[in-house]
Amino acid sequence: MNEKQQEHFKNILLDWRKQLMQEVDRTVNHMQDDAANYPDPADRATQEEEFSLELRTRDRERKLIRKIDSTIETIAQDDYGFCVTCGLEIGIKRLEARPTADKCVDCKTLDEMKEKQLGNN
Repeated sequence: MNEKQQEHFKNILLDWRKQLMQEVDRTVNHMQDDAANYPDPADRATQEEEFSLELRTRDRERKLIRKIDSTIETIAQDDYGFCVTCGLEIGIKRLEARPTADKCVDCKTLDEMKEKQLGNN
């Protein structure tokens, strides 16, 4: 992968990270602004469920932010675009679809098959 391509993916990752961080800020503001102690138990339960759902979503996004940061570090080390399992190039199309991919399609498919087999036992 050449420098121009690496820079392209780094920009995609940085923009994605920025969007996720904005969502985190929005959630914090929303929860602070909308937090209320409703007298009706049903209203309180609805609000708690809404907050719980938002927090679960932000937790998944927090993990994604860590993966994005790790991928940006991989770009800096000039290891980006190579499968961590077999060492072959991942492929531009796969990286365009999933910029944080660290495995080629074949290795990822094998992992998913193994996971499925282990999950069905």
